[in-house]
Amino acid sequence: MIREGGVPFEIDEEWAEEVLTLRGPFGDTVALFMNWLGGGIVGVFVIPVGVAVVLLIMRRPWGALYFIVASAASAGVVQLLKEWFGRARPEDMLVTSDFGSFPSGHVANAATISVAIGVIVPIVGVWIAGAAYTLLMALTRTYLGAHWFSDTVGGLLVGAGVALVLWAAFAVPLERERLAWIARVSERNAARAQAHITPPER
Repeated sequence: MIREGGVPFEIDEEWAEEVLTLRGPFGDTVALFMNWLGGGIVGVFVIPVGVAVVLLIMRRPWGALYFIVASAASAGVVQLLKEWFGRARPEDMLVTSDFGSFPSGHVANAATISVAIGVIVPIVGVWIAGAAYTLLMALTRTYLGAHWFSDTVGGLLVGAGVALVLWAAFAVPLERERLAWIARVSERNAARAQAHITPPER
């Protein structure tokens, strides 16, 4: 990116031309919703805090702490990189965005959320849903003209990378907490099953 002087790569320009042909009422609605969901107070504050509250209710305090730290760290790294690269955004934007095109903060946020939740609740369905959410976020960022294709790739790598690095730091307490949570769920399910098969006393 520094070598190229911040200008778009050939693949960026080709992708931008292709995605412009996809614009329409339905696509605009989906993309604008993803723009609202992944940025501003909703993406940066409401969703992280909401997920943390749910984890605390589930008695997963380490998971909540890891999620909040990962979300905050990802946002911080993105802002540092935006200032460092100072890359100009595409001109044909459908939304108003802040300074710095690289990396995509929306995609980084989506990747961090997806990886962090996948780490906390390691279920295949969770990982699949997270991957789909992140890819949709990346697609809609270029659809709106808010980012170049390479911005979204950078955002994905930053967001996932931050979540994985912090996972290494939180690995031991997270795994201990996960096993305890599984044990509680198993005990609760066993108690419910026993209550259904035990005949009433006469």
